[in-house]
Amino acid sequence: MAQLLYVKVNPKADEASYSTRLAQAFLEAYENNHPEDEIVTLDLYRSDIPFLDVDVFSAWGKFEAHSQLTPLEQDKVHRMNELTDQFLAADKVVFSAPFWNLSFPPMMKAYIDTICVAGKTFKYTEAGPIGLVPDKPVLLIEARGGHYSDGPAADMEFSKKYLKTIMNFLGIQNFQHLLIEELSVDPNKAEDIYHQGVQAAKNLAQRF
Repeated sequence: MAQLLYVKVNPKADEASYSTRLAQAFLEAYENNHPEDEIVTLDLYRSDIPFLDVDVFSAWGKFEAHSQLTPLEQDKVHRMNELTDQFLAADKVVFSAPFWNLSFPPMMKAYIDTICVAGKTFKYTEAGPIGLVPDKPVLLIEARGGHYSDGPAADMEFSKKYLKTIMNFLGIQNFQHLLIEELSVDPNKAEDIYHQGVQAAKNLAQRF
């Protein structure tokens, strides 16, 4: 039995989000093809996701100085450790996110900051940083209003390329991408684009 961690990155109602709807179609097909696996959901907009703030940096400084942390600092560091351990424990990870202002919603960056931990998910060496996370399948399910996968706007895409780079940085090479785009170019075609994505999601779920 494998554990799949589903990281949902959208504050909208499920029915109002193409990325969430596409992820739900993928997960339903995944359950049908892998009934023995466990799916754990982490909704970033309904969970406690600490930001890198003054409390976190203060706590890290106190660790080095062997000083006592405040209760708030302890809570934030403990939660960050929980999230990192959850990410490491998963056999497979699926992210679903919209494409906002050329990148991800802000909670995605906050989550990435919690799992990029020197000495735990990567380390520094004289030859450069080395990822410490064993390779595993990671999938980004993404919906975009415009067309950024190629053509003149491709250089403005900072979602897939960012997450793929982060996963490679941590040691994960098996990065996959399920994309639907141009949803806002012609709203009359959006549902057709979505249903094409659903078929791709069902096919991908069989082998993921």
